[in-house]
Amino acid sequence: MEQRKMSSGQEVPLTWLREGEAGIVSSIRGGYGRGYGARWGAEKRLMDMGLTPGTEVLVVKAAPFRGPLEILVRGTRLALGRGLAEKVFVVKKRDV
Repeated sequence: MEQRKMSSGQEVPLTWLREGEAGIVSSIRGGYGRGYGARWGAEKRLMDMGLTPGTEVLVVKAAPFRGPLEILVRGTRLALGRGLAEKVFVVKKRDV
Protein backbone atom coordinates (compact mmCIF):
# COMPACT_ATOMS: atom_id res chain seq x y z
CA MET A 1 0.00 0.00 0.00
CA GLU A 2 1.22 3.48 -0.85
CA GLN A 3 2.55 5.49 2.07
CA ARG A 4 1.06 8.96 2.11
CA LYS A 5 2.59 11.60 4.31
CA MET A 6 0.42 14.62 4.55
CA SER A 7 0.91 17.79 6.53
CA SER A 8 -1.70 20.37 7.28
CA GLY A 9 -1.90 22.96 4.50
CA GLN A 10 -0.85 20.58 1.73
CA GLU A 11 -3.16 20.20 -1.28
CA VAL A 12 -4.13 16.53 -1.80
CA PRO A 13 -6.89 14.59 -3.58
CA LEU A 14 -10.05 14.03 -1.55
CA THR A 15 -9.39 10.28 -1.67
CA TRP A 16 -6.34 10.79 0.57
CA LEU A 17 -8.48 11.85 3.54
CA ARG A 18 -9.49 9.15 5.98
CA GLU A 19 -12.80 8.65 7.75
CA GLY A 20 -13.47 11.54 10.13
CA GLU A 21 -10.98 13.89 8.45
CA ALA A 22 -12.05 17.18 6.94
CA GLY A 23 -10.63 19.48 4.33
CA ILE A 24 -11.38 22.65 2.41
CA VAL A 25 -11.88 22.29 -1.35
CA SER A 26 -9.04 24.14 -3.09
CA SER A 27 -9.62 23.12 -6.72
CA ILE A 28 -11.32 20.68 -9.05
CA ARG A 29 -9.22 19.19 -11.81
CA GLY A 30 -11.29 17.51 -14.47
CA GLY A 31 -8.36 15.74 -16.05
CA TYR A 32 -8.16 14.90 -19.71
CA GLY A 33 -11.05 13.24 -21.47
CA ARG A 34 -12.25 13.37 -25.01
CA GLY A 35 -11.82 17.05 -25.61
CA TYR A 36 -12.78 20.03 -23.53
CA GLY A 37 -16.40 18.94 -23.00
CA ALA A 38 -15.49 15.75 -21.11
CA ARG A 39 -13.22 17.65 -18.76
CA TRP A 40 -15.74 20.40 -18.07
CA GLY A 41 -18.54 17.86 -17.52
CA ALA A 42 -16.86 16.36 -14.44
CA GLU A 43 -15.99 19.78 -13.02
CA LYS A 44 -19.51 21.10 -13.56
CA ARG A 45 -21.10 18.00 -12.03
CA LEU A 46 -18.96 18.30 -8.89
CA MET A 47 -19.66 22.03 -8.59
CA ASP A 48 -23.39 21.39 -9.01
CA MET A 49 -23.16 19.01 -6.03
CA GLY A 50 -21.77 21.85 -3.91
CA LEU A 51 -18.07 21.03 -4.15
CA THR A 52 -16.78 24.51 -4.90
CA PRO A 53 -13.47 26.07 -3.80
CA GLY A 54 -13.60 27.17 -0.16
CA THR A 55 -16.23 24.60 0.86
CA GLU A 56 -15.58 22.32 3.83
CA VAL A 57 -15.83 18.56 3.19
CA LEU A 58 -15.92 15.81 5.82
CA VAL A 59 -15.24 12.16 4.92
CA VAL A 60 -17.93 10.17 6.72
CA LYS A 61 -17.18 6.71 5.33
CA ALA A 62 -14.61 5.30 2.93
CA ALA A 63 -15.60 1.95 1.44
CA PRO A 64 -12.81 -0.61 1.12
CA PHE A 65 -11.34 -1.89 -2.15
CA ARG A 66 -11.54 1.43 -4.01
CA GLY A 67 -15.23 1.76 -3.25
CA PRO A 68 -17.06 5.07 -3.02
CA LEU A 69 -16.56 7.79 -0.42
CA GLU A 70 -19.44 9.08 1.66
CA ILE A 71 -18.87 12.78 2.33
CA LEU A 72 -20.69 15.57 4.12
CA VAL A 73 -20.89 18.82 2.14
CA ARG A 74 -23.01 21.82 3.17
CA GLY A 75 -25.14 19.62 5.44
CA THR A 76 -25.79 17.01 2.74
CA ARG A 77 -24.35 13.52 2.52
CA LEU A 78 -23.08 12.48 -0.90
CA ALA A 79 -21.55 9.29 -2.24
CA LEU A 80 -18.74 9.85 -4.73
CA GLY A 81 -16.99 7.17 -6.72
CA ARG A 82 -13.20 7.16 -6.28
CA GLY A 83 -12.59 8.29 -9.86
CA LEU A 84 -14.70 11.40 -9.38
CA ALA A 85 -13.38 12.03 -5.84
CA GLU A 86 -9.79 12.00 -7.15
CA LYS A 87 -10.58 15.11 -9.20
CA VAL A 88 -11.38 17.12 -6.04
CA PHE A 89 -8.32 18.61 -4.32
CA VAL A 90 -8.51 19.71 -0.69
CA VAL A 91 -6.34 21.28 1.96
CA LYS A 92 -6.57 19.16 5.09
CA LYS A 93 -7.94 20.89 8.18
CA ARG A 94 -6.12 20.61 11.48
CA ASP A 95 -7.58 18.45 14.25
CA VAL A 96 -11.21 18.47 13.28
